[in-house]
Amino acid sequence: LETNFMLQARAEQEEEFISNTLFKKIQALQKEKETLAVSYEKEEEFLTNELSRKLMQLQHEKAELEQHLEQEQEFQVNKLMKKIKKLENDTISKQLTLEQLRREKIDLENTLEQEQEALVNRLWKRMDKLEAEKRILQEKLDQPVSAPLSPRDISMEIDSPENMMRHIRFLKSEVERLKKNLRTAELQRKYQTPFHLLLMLCSNLHLFLCRYFNEMSAQGLRPRTVSSPIPYSPSPSSSRPISPGLSYASHTVGFTPPTTLTRAGMSYYNTPGLHVHVGASHGIARPSPRRSNSPDKFKRPTPPPSPNTQGGVQPPPPPPPAVHPTSSQAAPLQPQQSLQP
Repeated sequence: LETNFMLQARAEQEEEFISNTLFKKIQALQKEKETLAVSYEKEEEFLTNELSRKLMQLQHEKAELEQHLEQEQEFQVNKLMKKIKKLENDTISKQLTLEQLRREKIDLENTLEQEQEALVNRLWKRMDKLEAEKRILQEKLDQPVSAPLSPRDISMEIDSPENMMRHIRFLKSEVERLKKNLRTAELQRKYQTPFHLLLMLCSNLHLFLCRYFNEMSAQGLRPRTVSSPIPYSPSPSSSRPISPGLSYASHTVGFTPPTTLTRAGMSYYNTPGLHVHVGASHGIARPSPRRSNSPDKFKRPTPPPSPNTQGGVQPPPPPPPAVHPTSSQAAPLQPQQSLQP
């Protein structure tokens, strides 16, 4: 019995010891659980606060970005609208300028056509007048001499007709050459622009008119030399009228060529020897009017300026040819009369 009692007491002690141990462990676990719960709550509260703060910050940044984006879009839209308005204004102004330039181009073309037509008509009228003057001079030169020769004309009796006929032949050749040039210009008018044709015609006519006017004015202004077939008459009533060349040179409307033609005329008179024509389609070489070896009784002074050409640029007159010694010495002895027979 004692043994059973001892075993039972020992079993109770062991059971009590185990119960206490388990109870202590349970209490420790409860405390640990409470500690973990508190720490978890603290950690959860901390995370919640942190996430809330970050969310507020993100929302604030989002609002700022949205505002900035809206401002940037508004700025870009305004900038594009200004560019569009500027381009529209530029387009309208360019269209207006283009229309104005078109109208000016049409006006200039009409003005150029009118000027070309007027200039061509004017040159044709001058050509007709020059041909009429040439025919009149030819008729006057072909008239027979009715008065006897003066004693002072005997020294020039041989040279004067040759010089006169040479000059007449030269004028005829110039007129024929000019007619050929005009016919060639009319044929080439279909294949060339009117401006090139006008330059060619003006250059040809300008050179011929200057030389022809100089020769006509020289015939009308020079004093009578010993080559005149009419005897000298000191009476004022018996003096003959001035030749048509002088009256024509003093009463015709002046011809002022453009600058390019004036330079072409100057280069023509400055070229000795053979002269190649200035025109665009003419390359005919002909002798220069400067004859230094053959005697020539005609002087070539500068023609009197017309009222329309005093303000413009005048081409230089051609240099006078070398005069025969006998004619140059006998010329100052004669009175001033016209060349008309």
